[in-house]
Amino acid sequence: MYASLWRILPGPVWLRIIFVLILVAAVLFVLATWVFPWVDQMINPQEATVGG
Repeated sequence: MYASLWRILPGPVWLRIIFVLILVAAVLFVLATWVFPWVDQMINPQEATVGG
């Protein structure tokens, strides 16, 4: 998967590295902004208990 992504990115190696860094930053932004808060609403840590 990563090799095919690397092959479809345009430009020389230095430009591909910049594209990959931008893509990773975009994915992390989306995860931190929408996905993690949505999952946090579904998993309520206050309801968890340890022991009996």
